[in-house]
Amino acid sequence: MLGMEKNRSRLAALVCGVWAGVLLGIALLGTPAGFAQVPADVAGKIAGRMLTREAWLSIALCVLLFPWVRRQARIAAASAGGSVLSANVLLVLGALFCTVFGHFGVRSAMDAARAGQGHWSFGTLHAVSVGVFGVKTLVVLALAWRFSAPAVAPRAVSSSPSS
Repeated sequence: MLGMEKNRSRLAALVCGVWAGVLLGIALLGTPAGFAQVPADVAGKIAGRMLTREAWLSIALCVLLFPWVRRQARIAAASAGGSVLSANVLLVLGALFCTVFGHFGVRSAMDAARAGQGHWSFGTLHAVSVGVFGVKTLVVLALAWRFSAPAVAPRAVSSSPSS
């Protein structure tokens, strides 16, 4: 059983590593390359399309990872008497929140600002969007790092008094 959990952790680390690579590739390669080669309006559409696909990928990966990290947290809480709200659960939920807020909330407001509607400027909303995307990237990197850490065996409880 321990071997299966180790393999699942390796798989989760791989998935999160590839996910982080997608995020970094969009942020550091795809978007800057588009804006360097084509007019800003075309590059914005290309970046928007990449970000839409990335958002759906992120949602799918959160849905895939959540049951597993939730199960891990329940097992750890039952054996050690801790909380079922583990760091990994919070990180997966954080990535999901950043995706939904950034893509479906801020991006919708950016579209409205581009059309001259809303209270905030396009530039302000773009900065918020970039910040949320950056936070999500850090969260996914933290997940990949945590999943790649060696598993810690539960400590045996001794019945002898401590000196």
